[in-house]
Amino acid sequence: MKSKKFVLGLALTSALLLTACGGGSNSPAPSGSAGAEGTSGGSVRVLLNADYSHLDPAMGFDTGVKNFYRLIYRTLTTNSTEEGKSGEMKPDLATDLGTPSNGGKTWTFTLKDGIFFEDGTPITSAEVKFGVSRSFDPEIGIGSPWAKQLLDDGSGYKGPYIDKGKDFKAIETPDAKTIVFNLNQPFADFGSVVGQNNFVPFPVGSGSGKGFDAKPIASGPYKVDSYTRGGELKLSRNEKWDAKTDTVRPAKPDNYEFLFGIDGATIDERMLAGQGEDKNAIAGGALQPANVSRLQDPSVKDRAVRADPVCTTYLTLNTTKKPLGNLKVRQAINYAIDKSSLQTAGGGSQLATAANTIMVSSLLGWLDFNAYPTTDNKGDIEKAKALLAEAGYPDGMELTLDTRGTPKMQAYSESVQQSLAKAGIKVNLNVIDTSSFYEVIGTTSQQNDMAITGWCPDWASGQTFLPPILHGDSIVEKGNQNVPQLNDPAINKRMDEIAAMTDVAAANKAYGELDKQIMETAAPMVPMVYENVMQLRGSNVDPGIVGFDAGIDLVTLSLIDPGK
Repeated sequence: MKSKKFVLGLALTSALLLTACGGGSNSPAPSGSAGAEGTSGGSVRVLLNADYSHLDPAMGFDTGVKNFYRLIYRTLTTNSTEEGKSGEMKPDLATDLGTPSNGGKTWTFTLKDGIFFEDGTPITSAEVKFGVSRSFDPEIGIGSPWAKQLLDDGSGYKGPYIDKGKDFKAIETPDAKTIVFNLNQPFADFGSVVGQNNFVPFPVGSGSGKGFDAKPIASGPYKVDSYTRGGELKLSRNEKWDAKTDTVRPAKPDNYEFLFGIDGATIDERMLAGQGEDKNAIAGGALQPANVSRLQDPSVKDRAVRADPVCTTYLTLNTTKKPLGNLKVRQAINYAIDKSSLQTAGGGSQLATAANTIMVSSLLGWLDFNAYPTTDNKGDIEKAKALLAEAGYPDGMELTLDTRGTPKMQAYSESVQQSLAKAGIKVNLNVIDTSSFYEVIGTTSQQNDMAITGWCPDWASGQTFLPPILHGDSIVEKGNQNVPQLNDPAINKRMDEIAAMTDVAAANKAYGELDKQIMETAAPMVPMVYENVMQLRGSNVDPGIVGFDAGIDLVTLSLIDPGK
């Protein structure tokens, strides 16, 4: 496995909203703020169109499941649950955000006292090492790439199940409370990295194959009571979790019930009506665009929770597929797409903003530009046709688009179809089940010409946005996030140069400028929209805070009256 230099950078800690102090308070929020009304107890329902991708944290990496993981799992650090500070990292299983040495290549963490798995087994450094090492398994480690990128020691290690008995020397455990990570290059933000999904500890030797997809082993405040794939998931309190060791998770409800496979329109109708047990429920996904106008109803308006964009939705163009390997074809597609139509498909101005940049506007260093300007964002078919002719395709072509069957994705897909048809490009839709979509398009042998997907930063820097999805070194056979499979030497080199910068402001500014360079010289995707998430809650639910992943933070919500 190659060294992943593209993710690395120095002295970016202050830019990434990290803090050197301890975690936030576990007490109720001040009066008038989120979390002020909710109390402990009761059961919360979460209504979802599709099941989570994976319950195994080494496998899941999409935004929705990352939010869910914090209910049942803990990591060395995690995102804050303080109002307005969800981008900050706080100590979780560790006592602090880690101590660097060896020029930033060695990081040492000390575990808290009194931390256990759901069966009462103590969580020690050995369990943390085992959990992280699982991400090196080629079949299991298809989620977050950070552990593999930073801890690859060149030994070809393939995880504890394949390389059973082999010591992975990149992680040391000098005693039960101390864990030491030996990075392949300096990384000033490793305190954020250890808060990612694949740093969840597990008992040594457990979880081979897809065992944790069926029955996870909890370290967080809740444990899995029962799970029917595609149907229902029930959580109850993990009695071995000690709130005194966890200053991040309020964990007020006694139970969570996740109901999967409910049509998005049905979820909206139930939440808009807000009757019976749905008073204690939230919509696990965003409001359907067709129902935005119904928020004007006073009885509904106050139950809508809105989050500003932190993600970009885009159309990827597979550069390994002919004719998309031709830059002019990719530029033509960028000109042909009607972004005003995409904004309408995304729910109009309340739910979506037409995007011209790959990086989302909330990132530090974001640069406002438009490499393919058109009148009113409606596309320029003549320019598109001219570029196609120059590329040798005067009669157009036929392409396949990987997409999902949800109403919004269907609307996006049909918009793309209609736009490209005007330029002579026929688009066939390959509809993939939502729960397996990311796994399919992340498998290079299975993805087709185009895909509608998106990216959200792991923290507020272009470093967690552009390199993971567009550096050539990030291309892998499974769990691939570089869906366009772009491997441009000039762009790769520039990413490596920015990663080596020690000046925070300069590095952030450089990523914004690189965004522009990528769109002008490579055009590996079409930025579609920045999406505003709008979720509905039941009248008896205090939603807590909007999390860093742009939705109701599940670990902060509670019931106003648990007895209802």
